[in-house]
Amino acid sequence: MAAVDLNEIRKTIESRLNDELQEAPPIPVIFANQSFDPDSNSSFVQCLLAFGEDEYISLGGTTGSSNRLVGAVTMNIFTGQNIGAGSNYVIGNRIRDLYNRQVVSGVVFDPVIGPTLVSNPVPEGFFQTQIRMTFEAYEDL
Repeated sequence: MAAVDLNEIRKTIESRLNDELQEAPPIPVIFANQSFDPDSNSSFVQCLLAFGEDEYISLGGTTGSSNRLVGAVTMNIFTGQNIGAGSNYVIGNRIRDLYNRQVVSGVVFDPVIGPTLVSNPVPEGFFQTQIRMTFEAYEDL
């Protein structure tokens, strides 16, 4: 087996979210390095992915060894302001169910944290919560 392709891990995470949020009612999903100008009082989700420190699982060189790759996903959920938290938490629940302790295409998702309230939303004019989770994938060289 070759080294893990980081773009395949990214695609696994992002496509799962995008597919879910295109179901009725559809909610726009924004990924890193993608411009977006939201309408006021609309809902949307921003998905940010970061790869972290990896670790050796077995000793060896570039062949015959195994590594554990780790990373974190942050999802910012934006909904209209002054209408309560309910619609935001409905989206958060949909996202939690997608990832919470799931294994998808070799990506292992840890328990989800959140949604937690973000007190100063960016962009302004929205109610924002945040969901965070770590993940890991394994590679055999």
